[in-house]
Amino acid sequence: MSGKPKLHYFNGRGRMEPIRWLLAAAGVEFEESYLEKRDDLTKLQQDGSLLFQQLPMVEIDGMKLVQTRAIANYIATKYNLYGKDLKERALIDMYVEGMFDLNELLMHYAFQPADKKEQHFTNMMDKATNRYFPVFEKVLKEHGKDFLVGNQLSRADVQLLEIILMAEEFKPDILAKFPLLQSFKARISNIPTIKKFLQPGSQRKPPTREEDVPKVMKIFHS
Repeated sequence: MSGKPKLHYFNGRGRMEPIRWLLAAAGVEFEESYLEKRDDLTKLQQDGSLLFQQLPMVEIDGMKLVQTRAIANYIATKYNLYGKDLKERALIDMYVEGMFDLNELLMHYAFQPADKKEQHFTNMMDKATNRYFPVFEKVLKEHGKDFLVGNQLSRADVQLLEIILMAEEFKPDILAKFPLLQSFKARISNIPTIKKFLQPGSQRKPPTREEDVPKVMKIFHS
């Protein structure tokens, strides 16, 4: 195992998307191996590639890493996206954990049964606008810098932009009350490696559509 990192997952966002974002922000080229059916997952499980029998899995630096946070931590550390000291890293971890909570809500919307979708939508929009985004607006105001932590790009910035763009897919004006997040979005989107990732034809995945759900469920839950 050498060369480019290789990502093993289905051809969609899910829990691999934050990892794609981090690699792209770091300017790292990566390959992807997509699971198409249940047998593809079974094969990885049986050949010992998956420590806990779960995806995502990333082959990098001679390792087969699993667990989303462990993978993201490794990439962030390797590519200098994890702050300059222990205190900055603690802030980054704290912010990212909050983002992951919101990300779970956004990610699971497509998988809700029809009769639960409206309630789930209301809940996640409420949490985004009243719990999570006000926190990051306040952080930017109090920190007074271009970035959330320190004065350089970190995984917290990368993953906040990812979350903002996901939330805007559900509600385009969701940042209306958050002027600092609006300027943050514009600023981080213009970092060359991230700008490239936001262009059509990149390895960024589109939103999960309802018609994609049965295929994903068949891979992971059949």
